[in-house]
This record gives sequence, structure tokens and C-alpha cells, in this order.
Amino acid sequence: MVEVSPSHRLFRRYLKEQRLPVTHQREAIAEVVFSSAEHLSVEEIERRLRSGRNRIGKATIYRTLDLLVRSRLVVEHDFGEGFKRYEHGLTQEPVHGHLICLECGRVIEFQSWEVQEVKARITQKHGFRPTRHKLEIYGLCQPCQEAGVELPDDGLSCPIETV
Repeated sequence: MVEVSPSHRLFRRYLKEQRLPVTHQREAIAEVVFSSAEHLSVEEIERRLRSGRNRIGKATIYRTLDLLVRSRLVVEHDFGEGFKRYEHGLTQEPVHGHLICLECGRVIEFQSWEVQEVKARITQKHGFRPTRHKLEIYGLCQPCQEAGVELPDDGLSCPIETV
């Protein structure tokens, strides 16, 4: 008998609570996301499903990802690549930030207690009760910098003389 992960059990429970069927396709898609430590695109999920001999259409993948996101078991990210990425919401590091390379698209996760302390201080100061936050830093990863990649400075320049 195949062991079912706690995340799978939670997803099954969510589907039942929503009066939705627990299907092989939904479980296969959930398994791909739950078993990955990466931030997967729909294309990557589809490729992994096919390598496991599951031929599931993109429409079913998108609908299932929507259910997984609504269940809060999966987090959806938009890193400005023109498509979304998905990661397991119940990871070892539930609160983390992302460094996103603008050249190669690499995503590096990091955790910082200093960020947590700043969040706590700011929210307490304003009497705000946070439910979640995200920190994304865009730039160049070390390998792209070592390869000589430079980002163009396309910022706004001030036409007014400051001298």
C-alpha cells in the first residue's frame, strides 16, 4: 500500500469539504508539487507528469493548481517572467524570501530573522495584524555576475540641472 503524505490527506479533505471529487489527475498534480522543493511552472509540472506516464492536459493542471492555491497548501508566485510558479505551502521554511535572477530566472530562497523582527516591529507600531508577507529581491545571481552579465540602467533620469 502506498503511503499518503499529510499534505495529500489535507488536499483530499479540502476537496471533500468543497464537494469535489478526488481524482487520479488531481492527486498526480498535487504529488508533483508536494514532492518538489522548487518553484514549478505549469510547463515543468506537465513535463514531470509526462515523465511519470501521466498525460494530463494543461486545463486540468491549471484548475487543480487553482484548487491547491485556494486550499492554501500551495503558494502561487509571479516573479515577472510572464507566467506563474508554484511551491508547496507547507515547506520546512514556511516564512522565507526569494532572490530572483533577472538573467537566468534562478530563484534562491532565504530566511532572515532580521526581516521577521522588522515585520514584527512595524506591524506592532501600526497596530496591524499580519497574515502573510512576501519579500522578493530582483537582480543577478552569482553565476550570471561571474559570466559578465550586466543589467542596463533604464531608470528615469532627471532633466533638471541640480548644480
